[in-house]
Amino acid sequence: MKIWISWSLFFLVSFHGKVTCKHFCFFVCFTLNSSFNGLCCFSYFTGAWSEIKLEQPSSEVKRPGDTVKISCITSGYTMTSYSISWIRQKPGQSLTFIGWINTDTSTPTYASTFQSRFTISQDVPSSTQYLEIRSLTTDDSAVYYCARVHSD
Repeated sequence: MKIWISWSLFFLVSFHGKVTCKHFCFFVCFTLNSSFNGLCCFSYFTGAWSEIKLEQPSSEVKRPGDTVKISCITSGYTMTSYSISWIRQKPGQSLTFIGWINTDTSTPTYASTFQSRFTISQDVPSSTQYLEIRSLTTDDSAVYYCARVHSD
């Protein structure tokens, strides 16, 4: 089975707090705001293949030791038909795979370094995916991507 993950930032437009995208555009951002000596979270999400919309939540300031739950709201396709992966990218570094969730069975699988403090979950009725990170550290500062997985 060949598995590949797709995301991009093409044709991303914001209208009154909603983001619209007409291509693969799943992403979530989570970054360090050093002037506050804490972690500042921004969450964005758009989708794939059709017009996908999302409400952009307001930013949150988190301190080391706190917990953050990042959401991706999917629309424009049947969520349980495609698995969702989470990936992160620290500033100046390459992408790192966190894990994925089988959306049909709600079963998450994690890369070994992310098994203890990271939880991937979903709420099917609301078509929402979640990545929760507990006991935050400044080392968790990164861009976090949510991507729809295709296999053939």
